[in-house]
Amino acid sequence: MNEIKKSLRESPKARWIAMILVSFAMFTGYLFNEIISPLKPMIEKEMGWSSSDYAMVVSAYGWFNVFLVMLIIVGVLLDKFGIRFSSLTSAATMVVGAGIKYYAFVGDFAPGSEIWGVNARVMTASFGFALFGVGVEYAGITASKAIVKWFKGKEMALAMGMQVAIARLGSFVPLFFGAKLAAMFGLSTPILFAFLFLIIGFITFFTYNILDKKLDLEDGIGEIKEEDEDKFKFSDMKVIFYNRGFWYIAILCVLFYSAVFPFYKYGPDLMVNKFGVSEDWAGVIPSLVPFGTIFLTPFFGSLYDRKGKGASIMILGSLILVVVHVIYFLPFITSVWVAVANAFLLGIGFSLVPSAMWPSVPKIIPEKQLGSAFATIFWVQNWGLMGIPFAVGVVLDKLNPAVAASKIAAAKALETGGVAVEIVKYDYSKTWLIFIGLTLLAVFFAFLLKAEDKKKGYGLELPNIKKEA
Repeated sequence: MNEIKKSLRESPKARWIAMILVSFAMFTGYLFNEIISPLKPMIEKEMGWSSSDYAMVVSAYGWFNVFLVMLIIVGVLLDKFGIRFSSLTSAATMVVGAGIKYYAFVGDFAPGSEIWGVNARVMTASFGFALFGVGVEYAGITASKAIVKWFKGKEMALAMGMQVAIARLGSFVPLFFGAKLAAMFGLSTPILFAFLFLIIGFITFFTYNILDKKLDLEDGIGEIKEEDEDKFKFSDMKVIFYNRGFWYIAILCVLFYSAVFPFYKYGPDLMVNKFGVSEDWAGVIPSLVPFGTIFLTPFFGSLYDRKGKGASIMILGSLILVVVHVIYFLPFITSVWVAVANAFLLGIGFSLVPSAMWPSVPKIIPEKQLGSAFATIFWVQNWGLMGIPFAVGVVLDKLNPAVAASKIAAAKALETGGVAVEIVKYDYSKTWLIFIGLTLLAVFFAFLLKAEDKKKGYGLELPNIKKEA
């Protein structure tokens, strides 16, 4: 009797190596994504940018993803051409976009030069970041589908939690070290550092592809034929678009992430202006958020695998975010230690929701449409990642007109060698109401999702690990 050879995914060592490889590639993407977040005060001081200029650059992340519908396109590419093609294409796009953004900071631009009426450096950095945004979101969708491929019916939520944790370590590094590195070696040094890591991430995807190809070969010809018969068709998109539970997750995602990721962009500046933290260490307190999720996201993911309660976990995480942003909003709270404790609390909330949200998608959407489903969620999410940072920056300037004027005067004084101008501090209190509104809406949609699960029986409250009979 011939012994039936087990698939490579049945090897814990192989599937966890696959997880580590795709996670490291995402680590490098997150590293570059947040590299200028702790540098906002320095950029404004040394380059004469306003909060609106900075807002334009950080919001450019979603330009192509949203307006050119690139995320829907890459999701279909993933479902049609597979993980290996998508991993390399997404990584190459990240590298090219990051290179353009780096050039915006070090290139030789004529003084006062403009592109389409916008400062040339600002526009170039924005274009590069927009292209990078396509690549990193494409890579994130690909990584999610890769985890499902290797871990479905096994420790899927734990694996997704670990992938998210490793990726978010990439957010922690620039927030914690970026401003200090810039102060020691120059404003462009952290950006170059992150760009070089992206190239290493591109090589890491090559390594993953070797393992992925071996898995497909070991799965056998019969399984490949079955996949051909059940391959993705454009008409299958209606499974996604007509699913109310899917849309509740997508809307919860955009509200939740819009209340967290823009905090990375403006949290360091909040710490300088409200809590009196030094510019050199502006990102240290916000860096506690992704650092905490490194440990907590896998823990909550494992809990979901074993015990279930996915919808309830998302409700709890959303409620915690309401508390966090109310604390940062209250004008009379200026203690650095309260800011530190609140960052840890934000980390807990930020661990709870994603640890349950991403593993819940395969319970609602069939695997053959999964790439397009993740892509659609990421597309919806990018409306928030584009719009909220821009809105915060513009509102901040509108509510603090004296600050922008003082920064421009300080930059001119620095160029001409004139008398130093004292920079007025931003008042973030009214601006922070944007985040409070987002979190309250997130709680509402988390409750709607739980009600829909109860009605349709998706199993969001059930464990992910299937018990053997």
